[in-house]
Amino acid sequence: MTVTEKILGRACEKSEVRAGENVWVNADVLMINDITCPGVSGIFKKEFGNNAKVWDREKVVVIPDHYIFTNDERAHRNVDIARDFCMEQDIKYFYDIQDRSNFRANPDYKGVCHVALAQEGHCRPGEVLFGTDSHTTSAGAFGQFATGVGNTDAAFILGTGKILLKVPPTLRFVLDGEMPNYLLAKDLILNIIGEISMSGATYKTMEFVGTTIESLSMEERMTLCNMVIEAGGKNGIVAADRTTYKYLEDKTSAPYEPVFSDEKARFLAQFRFDTSKMEPLVAKPHSPDNRALARECSHVKIDRVYIGSCTGGKTEDFTAAAKVFLAAGKTVKVPTFLVPATQKVWMDLYTLEVPGSGGKTCSMIFEEAGCDPPASPSCAACMGGPRDTYGRLNEPQVCVSTTNRNFPGRMGHMEGQVYLASPYTAAASALTGFVTDPRKFL
Repeated sequence: MTVTEKILGRACEKSEVRAGENVWVNADVLMINDITCPGVSGIFKKEFGNNAKVWDREKVVVIPDHYIFTNDERAHRNVDIARDFCMEQDIKYFYDIQDRSNFRANPDYKGVCHVALAQEGHCRPGEVLFGTDSHTTSAGAFGQFATGVGNTDAAFILGTGKILLKVPPTLRFVLDGEMPNYLLAKDLILNIIGEISMSGATYKTMEFVGTTIESLSMEERMTLCNMVIEAGGKNGIVAADRTTYKYLEDKTSAPYEPVFSDEKARFLAQFRFDTSKMEPLVAKPHSPDNRALARECSHVKIDRVYIGSCTGGKTEDFTAAAKVFLAAGKTVKVPTFLVPATQKVWMDLYTLEVPGSGGKTCSMIFEEAGCDPPASPSCAACMGGPRDTYGRLNEPQVCVSTTNRNFPGRMGHMEGQVYLASPYTAAASALTGFVTDPRKFL
């Protein structure tokens, strides 16, 4: 069996399952965010009763992150409803925010759910994690089954702790070769999506193996698994290894049991890539599979750069951008917005020294380069949000972004043009005012 089949088999208490089989899967964790909690809790009460209790108060994680730092009253109401529900149900893991004027005054507040789940120890090999957000697939980086569900499915899980799932067939992506110093995981996944298209992995597992994958850090593996949904994938997965176990050492004390694909596991198809020959990429408007070499888009004049989100707002993403600014020794030519994914990432920007910088932190390098100061951690403009959302495209501008989607209106204005790119490419583009291959500076 494949690693995904083994995880689902164990979660439905069967010794063997096959692709295409429908099985009742027990959930280890259910994550809900601010924009889905009102709907999920409403359906839960309607179907299970006003006095019903969730199946396990310690397996539900509620994370406000989407529409937080705004004056929009309806956005505030989402968080209020989530708070009331969590208090009513005595939910153990509710990462609340009440003082929006200073996020640091809220010790429980984390930020972007997919990064917070990892940092707070909710991601563990061999487990099953569901979330009311399509990028829940990020957690597949930990060798677990992780996928997004809708409000109705989430409400059912809340009441029963299980869900009916069809076991997905697995596509295997073998990435070998030494990763060049100008590439990041974002380039790898944009290349794969460009190769197979936005529907190329519909309801399929995307399993990543090979020497390149083994060399990636946990945060880079998260970037890879994060965007499998942009190829239609049901889940993405990287088998757990020493890198995984080391990351988890100070994150969780809960026992976990990793599983691995058998040598004779059946895969629907296999794709091979030589990473050493890849070049920096972008996804042009208006689709994540609209792949192009960054160097072929050097004529595209841009209005702004956005570095943030579950895909591109982790500590290593900002360190990568800082390396480009440091190597260039220049200032940005367009407004450059920085949105750390979580409180921890925000702190890292001000405390961790960037290698080879002579003791400078990311925040110092960003300030010298003329970027906007790092904003309050949240999803911010990745999904547009209310008009006063930080970094939102309120005009028909061109933006290079480390986010995950570039459909019309995704970051705000319907006529905005978003080029998806790695933090390296985003930083290089900020320095020139055009879409720029980072090799110009690295």
